[in-house]
Amino acid sequence: MKRICFVLNVHPDHLDEYRKRHAEVWPEMRQALSDTGWHDYTLFLRSDGLLIGYLVTDDFDHAIAAMKALPINTRWQEYMAPLFAGLEAHADDGMTPLEEVFHLD
Repeated sequence: MKRICFVLNVHPDHLDEYRKRHAEVWPEMRQALSDTGWHDYTLFLRSDGLLIGYLVTDDFDHAIAAMKALPINTRWQEYMAPLFAGLEAHADDGMTPLEEVFHLD
């Protein structure tokens, strides 16, 4: 299993809405994430809109591709797209993993 961390930016004017939508993630979206290899998926949001994502997966490229193939993900990405800042595409396309430089294990 590999640990993956990525950053995105939520538009500062949409922080409350972003939090609200993630408090109510659709059950079928939650199931799709689990089914496609997204484990321990966690999001952290800073007050200026910096979003840190973390997950554990066997193969991140496969996990992204598997989600992108599902209609539920397309609907979720469209639903969330207006809340992000600086993205020309869906958030799935902006999730570039950061290099892990240390892990205390």
